[in-house]
Amino acid sequence: VDEGSVSAATAGAGGGGEVGGEAAAGVSDEAAVDSHENDLVMPGFRFHPTEEELIEFYLRRKVEGRRFNVELITFLDLYRFDPWELPAMAVIGEKEWFFYVPRDRKYRNGDRPNRVTASGYWKATGADRMIRGENSRPIGLKKTLVFYSGKAPKGVRSSWIMNEYRLPPPTTDADLFYKI
Repeated sequence: VDEGSVSAATAGAGGGGEVGGEAAAGVSDEAAVDSHENDLVMPGFRFHPTEEELIEFYLRRKVEGRRFNVELITFLDLYRFDPWELPAMAVIGEKEWFFYVPRDRKYRNGDRPNRVTASGYWKATGADRMIRGENSRPIGLKKTLVFYSGKAPKGVRSSWIMNEYRLPPPTTDADLFYKI
């Protein structure tokens, strides 16, 4: 998230310049400081979108270049990092993290994606699954990947699982969306 987004998200949260209840009640200025003043979202907020929402609202809008009022999802070339480094780079999430990821090819003129990291690689665990929206209309594809430490084919399977979401063809060169 860039500084402009954070500032815009927190600027309207202060109210209309009224004196807060604690300050009016005689609480010291130090005690009246709001520890949540710079939070991106309010306490209690949980980011738990459905697959349809991930594709239709977040991914499609990002691919179309439309902005969000609050940027909750980081744009990141996640294959430059190992999975245990990713939680610290996410804007939001406790057990699941979300990223927009540029499509990277293993070979310049090929379709095969490059999913290698410094310590291992992400391996697909099966066929793509079609995600359907209203009236069973195809809206996107989902692929599940597992992280392996080491080099293929002798890598050691880990417990890190990632779901890749993408728009259906012909938008194959567009950014991808990942949930880890």
